[in-house]
Amino acid sequence: MSVLLLRLAAPLQAWGDSSRFTRRETRPEPTKSGVLGLLAAAQGRRRTDPVEDLAALRFGVRVDQPGRIIRDFQTAIRISDGAVMPLSYRYYLSDAVFVAGVEGDAELLRGLDEAVRAPAFPLYLGRRSCPPAGRLSLGVVDTDLESALRDADWQVSRAYRKEQGQTVHLDLLADAAGALPADDQDSFTVRDVPLSFSSERREYGWRDVVRLAPVAKDNPDGHQREDFFAALGGA
Repeated sequence: MSVLLLRLAAPLQAWGDSSRFTRRETRPEPTKSGVLGLLAAAQGRRRTDPVEDLAALRFGVRVDQPGRIIRDFQTAIRISDGAVMPLSYRYYLSDAVFVAGVEGDAELLRGLDEAVRAPAFPLYLGRRSCPPAGRLSLGVVDTDLESALRDADWQVSRAYRKEQGQTVHLDLLADAAGALPADDQDSFTVRDVPLSFSSERREYGWRDVVRLAPVAKDNPDGHQREDFFAALGGA
C-alpha cells in the first residue's frame, strides 16, 4: 500500500461533522469527509459525482500543532425583503497544523497528488473562508498509514518549536480498520464517511476511529527544562 500525506495549515480551519442550523461546530482535528472533499475538488469532481473510490481510502491524522478553538458570531439580513436572519455561531480552529494521510492504491494516490499540486477548483480546509497556507502535498510514500504519519517531519514553524520542550508528543488518530489492536486504545465513532456531496442530499456513513500511541519527536530547538527535584538532588 501507499500513502498520500497532506500538510493542513492555515490561520483558520473548520472541520464539522455534526453541525446543524445556526450552530456550526468544528472538531479539534480534520475529518475524513472534509479531507476527501478537498481531494475531490482538486480533481475537479462535481458534487454529484461518485466518491466511492475516495471513501474506501483509509484515513489518519497527526496533530502537529493543536491550535485553539475560537467562536465567530454572525448576523445577516435577507436582501430580498430586509428580514433579519437568525443569529449564528461558527467555530474555527485557529493556528493549527496537521499532517493527514490517506492510504490506498498507489496509482490513485499519485493522481490525487498531482491534482492537489494543480487543483481544478479552489481548495479550502473545511470551509470556503479557510484556504490552506503554504505547501499542501507532502507527496506519496510506499508504506502503511501509521508508519507514514509517524515518520513524517514535524510540520511547524521554528518559532513554535522554540516554545516547546526538547521532546514533543503528537496525537495520532486513524480509521480503526487496519489499525494494530491494543488493549489501551481509545476509540470512538463519528458519522464522517462521505456517501454523497450533493447539495440537495448530502449523505455520510459511520466510521470507527482509534487514538493510537502518540508520536514522539526530538526537538533540538526546544527549551531545556530541568526537573526541579533532580536539580535539588544534584546540588
